[in-house]
Amino acid sequence: MTAISYHDTVNDLQDHDWACAGPFARPEWFALLEQSGMQPLFATASEGGQAITLPLRQSGDGLEALTNWYAFTWGDLHTSGLTSPALLEDLALDLAGRADRVTLTKLRDEDGTLQRLMLAFRKAGWLVFAEPCDTNHVLPVAGRTYAEFLADRPGQVRTTLKRKAKKVETTLHTLFDAEDWDAYEEIYADSWKPEEGDPTMLRAFAEAESKAGRFRFALARHDGKPVAAQFWTVEGRTAYIHKLAHRQGAQNLSPGTTLTAALFEHVIDTDKVEWVDFGTGDDPYKRDWMEQVRTRWQLTCLRHGKPRNWPFIAKATLRKLVSGARRG
Repeated sequence: MTAISYHDTVNDLQDHDWACAGPFARPEWFALLEQSGMQPLFATASEGGQAITLPLRQSGDGLEALTNWYAFTWGDLHTSGLTSPALLEDLALDLAGRADRVTLTKLRDEDGTLQRLMLAFRKAGWLVFAEPCDTNHVLPVAGRTYAEFLADRPGQVRTTLKRKAKKVETTLHTLFDAEDWDAYEEIYADSWKPEEGDPTMLRAFAEAESKAGRFRFALARHDGKPVAAQFWTVEGRTAYIHKLAHRQGAQNLSPGTTLTAALFEHVIDTDKVEWVDFGTGDDPYKRDWMEQVRTRWQLTCLRHGKPRNWPFIAKATLRKLVSGARRG
């Protein structure tokens, strides 16, 4: 019989052997979110040594995915090996007694996450609506060397590297260094980027990734002054591009292009990755380096008998009718 439990700290989940599906679907990531001040609700179903947990938090009108803007994706925690789909369905059914709405964002489709969640909540009696919420640019390395990958880049990128690469000094590290990170924060503050969401949490994440051997960091200096920085990680044959920034006055040096090329060379030729993930967002410059685009999805699950859900249901139904009419 399935046991359902709810927890307000990830520390309660240490008894299970969780399978890790990238940087943003493991207990350590959710512990960082908890430490940053978020108040989580870990909804767990378990039976016979198998378990699945939905990391959630309370929102104004129900429950939502426990995530923040640093995360590329959101996913459940589940034990190693094949986890029974019935566990997720039982959990979705029990959640109906706690919330009228569950909103899950940044869902992957390519690994079946979206479909698993849709099916479980529908079987549990929820009305389920899926819609695109973001864009993910990725590169399948496809066995290429860095030189072969570079040859496939747009001519403008290759020309920029030939003209500008020697104007900056590039250093690449696989271990966290406090002075380097201070330089990154200084560069970010002087860049075009919006104010950092939670710099303390990001630093803690970088330090943890370094201890785990996943940290990749590059700095570009001009006349001895740091002008650009990038933070990547490598895990499970995938390189993740987390942060990049350059000083506003350094555009003419193209230090970002030089750093991106240096890190691509390292992760392709040294780390032997098979994929490079440029996170979320449809920034035009990502198309110079990436070759595929994937959709990230939002899943809105509603109890149809709740009056406050009716306006959303009506709007969502209308959108589907209009979309269907246009395709027809």
